[in-house]
Amino acid sequence: MKLVEVTDISVEGLMPYAKLTERELRSGICGGEQLFVAESPKVISVALDAGYEPVSLLCEERHIAGDASGIISRIGSDVPLYWGSREVLCKLTGYTLTRGVLCAMRRKALPSAEEVCRDARRVAVIDGVCDTTNIGAIFRSAAALGIDGVLLTRQSCDPLNRRSIRVSMGSVFLVPWGWTDDALDAGRYGMKCVALALSDNSVSIDDAALCAEPRLALVLGTEGDGLSRRVISGADYVARIPMSHGVDSLNVAAASAVAFWQLRVQMLSK
Repeated sequence: MKLVEVTDISVEGLMPYAKLTERELRSGICGGEQLFVAESPKVISVALDAGYEPVSLLCEERHIAGDASGIISRIGSDVPLYWGSREVLCKLTGYTLTRGVLCAMRRKALPSAEEVCRDARRVAVIDGVCDTTNIGAIFRSAAALGIDGVLLTRQSCDPLNRRSIRVSMGSVFLVPWGWTDDALDAGRYGMKCVALALSDNSVSIDDAALCAEPRLALVLGTEGDGLSRRVISGADYVARIPMSHGVDSLNVAAASAVAFWQLRVQMLSK
């Protein structure tokens, strides 16, 4: 592995870590390559296991033989490792590298909505969720609770945003996902769509007919306004989570976990 000491933030090759926004990283501005940045040895290891290719590493000198050593041993000799003092790297990244190592990685081609749904029994559809923390938490729950794939409308946050990846603990690399132009798109591929929303015709999330559906797409709305009237009226089911003490809604990440678990239990009992 090529070791490159970072003595100032102008060192060539450091653009993914300092000078580029998330949008620029995925735009191909870096030599035509669409990139993302993963943080921490655990998350980077999950990405490597999933077949993502590293472009470079960045860590403090003390982590080369410490926290980063396992990752370094897995990466080819042609991948540069940029290292430096805590002070210089903090100036570069804007924060202390408490997790030891950052890795710039190449994005993969994404599957189409049809490919995500093709053999899936349970798909999560994220419609316009823009909070990076919520995206990461939804993916972590999806991976843990038996969701086969995730679709996101194009108004949603990029799952390969650095914070989303970190919150998901690498779960964004474990579940197939792709973009869609319509939150009800899964219905075109043989799935019943259930909108998680409050409405006059909503059923409980443990409704027998809903739980008996062999293939379901669970549609989750934005943090503030929820799902649009069009999506709610066009869904095959509208479902709510029963709540106590007059509470009428949950954070979208919390609601997703409840729904994933309830419907997974019914699915596995068949």
